[in-house]
Amino acid sequence: MQTLFKNIKGDRLIWAIVALLAILSFLPVYSAASNLAYKGGGSNTFTFFVKHFMHLFLGFAIMYGVHKIPYRYFRGLSLIMIPVVLVLLGVTMLQGTVIEGANASRWIQIPFVGMSFQTSTLASVVLMVYLARYLSKIKDKNITFKESILPLWIPVFLVLGMILPSNFSTTAIIFLMVSILAFLGGYPIRYLVVIIGSGLLLLVMFVLVAKAFPEVMPNRVDTWISRVESFSNGEDTEADYQIEKAKVAIASGEIWGLGPGKSRQKNFLPQSSSDFIFAIIIEEYGLLGGVTIMFLYMWLLFRIVIAAQKSDTVFGKLLVLGVGLPIVFQALINMAVAVELFPVTGQTLPLISSGGTSIWMTCLAIGIILSVSAKREEIKEQENIEENPLEILSETI
Repeated sequence: MQTLFKNIKGDRLIWAIVALLAILSFLPVYSAASNLAYKGGGSNTFTFFVKHFMHLFLGFAIMYGVHKIPYRYFRGLSLIMIPVVLVLLGVTMLQGTVIEGANASRWIQIPFVGMSFQTSTLASVVLMVYLARYLSKIKDKNITFKESILPLWIPVFLVLGMILPSNFSTTAIIFLMVSILAFLGGYPIRYLVVIIGSGLLLLVMFVLVAKAFPEVMPNRVDTWISRVESFSNGEDTEADYQIEKAKVAIASGEIWGLGPGKSRQKNFLPQSSSDFIFAIIIEEYGLLGGVTIMFLYMWLLFRIVIAAQKSDTVFGKLLVLGVGLPIVFQALINMAVAVELFPVTGQTLPLISSGGTSIWMTCLAIGIILSVSAKREEIKEQENIEENPLEILSETI
């Protein structure tokens, strides 16, 4: 164990925050899993507890392995992974099924292991790394809009276009994160305004075509529109069932909560262990528990910004922000949905919600951040060695 801790590099506080979030996830997931066990027929909550543990164990293994890779390698890997991601998204679209009338073509089945994988989450990480690479390459250079279309925006819109039919919320979040990173990376604002306008225009065209040919994408566009309408008009409909149960759970928690495992709304709230786990946390641990979780994500954001600021290269800075900001932003979206500050999106709470793909890709992104901060530590160690040549001589003798 001591050898393992000695081999851990990078920002120690990021390691601590991530580990704390993972530890705090066990009791809420175990409690909320009772609903899944009941629906599963014959299953028990401990099965879901073990499954969540294995997801986190594999996630931390990914994080540990990735953080040992020098971050400069991710520059070239992003070029290789973009075509791979496009192929995976294409396969996912082709093998998608319709579950209870809704398009569920978000997952791809992994052969031989009987597990599913949400390819859009991998695409998000790869795309942000690719964007960081391109922006660092053109930093302090004068480029024309035409020059950036093929190497930058064509891959971005291809990825987003393949995710959009089945997952609007993920597409919107990725597009927003891409726009923010492009702005932070110094991409000309006038060009960025054109891209954002083009993206909105393409979205409107997609919605119009989907409404004209509803048999192509059953219920998806109607679902998006109904969620936005029900959120904006303030009227209670069947579509508001989830959010109403979430608000009841939050109101029941008050300051101190009902206690671990004593949630009542977990038996009625769909996706209580994933999309709406924040409501269950507040019900069982009160406002104190909710504020604690929010504080940890804000602390993580602070450490991500520090890691970016300390990076020795432009690519490192943009890489940390590119893969780190979406984690915190997704957490804020999930919490905002639970308290009805945002329409229902289906986004999980990173590192806390159950679900293997979300955990693994979050750990992959954090591993990349730790790789960047580990390089900074390596440089500092090298500087200390160079400043103390007598110590080297004494050790040699």
